[in-house]
Amino acid sequence: MATPTDSRPAAASGLFALGGDRPVHRLGYGSMQLTGPGVWGDPKDPDEAVRVLRRAVELGVTLIDTADSYGPFVSEQLIKRALHPYADDLVIATKAGLSRPGPGVWRPLGRPEYLRQQLELSLRNLGLESIDLYQLHRIDPQVPLADQVGELTLLQQEGKIRHIGLSQVTVDQLAAARKLATIVSVQNLYNLTTRDAESVLDYAEANDIAFIPWFPIATGELAKRGGPVDTIADAHDATPAQVALAWLLRRSPVILPIPGTSSVAHLEENVAAAGITLGDDEFATLSGATAPAGETTGRRFRLPKLGH
Repeated sequence: MATPTDSRPAAASGLFALGGDRPVHRLGYGSMQLTGPGVWGDPKDPDEAVRVLRRAVELGVTLIDTADSYGPFVSEQLIKRALHPYADDLVIATKAGLSRPGPGVWRPLGRPEYLRQQLELSLRNLGLESIDLYQLHRIDPQVPLADQVGELTLLQQEGKIRHIGLSQVTVDQLAAARKLATIVSVQNLYNLTTRDAESVLDYAEANDIAFIPWFPIATGELAKRGGPVDTIADAHDATPAQVALAWLLRRSPVILPIPGTSSVAHLEENVAAAGITLGDDEFATLSGATAPAGETTGRRFRLPKLGH
C-alpha cells in the first residue's frame, strides 16, 4: 500500500509550525535560481521554471521562499503564474530590504517607506492579500532597527503580514529585533562546510524560531572521492548534495532547508534527501569534518554562485 511520502516525499522531512500556527514540511524550495544571470531578468526557459514550481508542490513542498529582489520580482511573478490560486497548506515566504541597481549587485535599503512599497508590490505580484512570512532581507545599518522592524509590525497590524522574519543577522541583532516584534524565523548562510551562524542556530532552536539556511547545499573538499561525504553517500545510494541536506535536517528540528534549482530533475533529487536518515556515527563524522568559524556580516556582499 502506498504511503503519503511515496507521492509527497518532502513530507518525510517532518513538520515545523511557523509562529506556532502555520505548519510546513521542513524541506522547502528556494526560488532565487528561477531568474536570469546575476539573479536579474527572466530565466532562459520560463516554462521550465513553472514546471519546477508545480513539481515542487506535487512532491509535498509546502514552503516556497522568494524575495522581491529576485529578478527583481521575476521569481514572485513566476510563482503566481505557476501556483495561484495557492493550496491551503502552501506558505509563500518573501523578503524585502535589498535594492537591485543591476545584475549581481545587492545593497541594503531599509527605509520604512521603501519596505512598505515593496510589500505592496509583492502582494500584487504574488496575488495575495496577506503574506504568511515576510522577512527583512538585510538590516540596513543606515536606518534604525526600530524603524525597519517597526514598519513591518505596522504592516502586520494592518493584516498584510502574518509573521515576521529576519535574514543574515547575528544573535545580538536577532535578540534586539525580538524586543520590537515577534520574530518567527531567521535566514542565514549555513551549510555543512560553512557554519559561521552556529550561534544563531543555537539561539533559534532555544527559542523555537525557524532557522532557514540559504545556500544549504555545499560539500566542497568533503565530497572528494573517498572523503566522508562521498563514503556516506555511497552507503545510502545517494549523492553528496543529498547527504548535505540530510545532515541539515538531522542537525536541528528548527532547520528548514530551501535548496533551489531551475531543473525538475535536480528538484526531485533534492527532495528525495528528506527520506535519508543518517546514523549517529554518520552524523558525528560529518559534524566533525569542519569546524565552525567566527560570525561575520557585512554591508556589501556577493551571493555565492549556485550550480543548477
